[in-house]
Amino acid sequence: MKKHETINYIELPARDLEATKLFFSKLFDWSFVDYGPNYSAFTNSGIDGGFFRSEFTSTTENGSALIVFYSRDLEGTQARVERAGGAIIRPIFPFPGGRRFHFTEPSGNEFAVWSDIATD
Repeated sequence: MKKHETINYIELPARDLEATKLFFSKLFDWSFVDYGPNYSAFTNSGIDGGFFRSEFTSTTENGSALIVFYSRDLEGTQARVERAGGAIIRPIFPFPGGRRFHFTEPSGNEFAVWSDIATD
């Protein structure tokens, strides 16, 4: 159900649209619907959105917003990101409220994954 005045959809750039789609399909089981050769919408991600073909990237270094996923198994998710072809750009580190890591996907967009579950 759509809620009034809430974030409803996000759009991100993708240098390599096909590689980005394959990465997120493999990693998080996202579903995609193509709307022509330069745009693909995704679902099954927690919020719907899309990737548009672009030479730009979304990174914190260039001032972009950071999209952060939640994980109950941070080390397991980091390993899955690497197996799917992602690059870890900040390995797991503590921050107030938990731990997280940052990665880039094949198009160079930066994402993070966090957990509030501590390790022994």
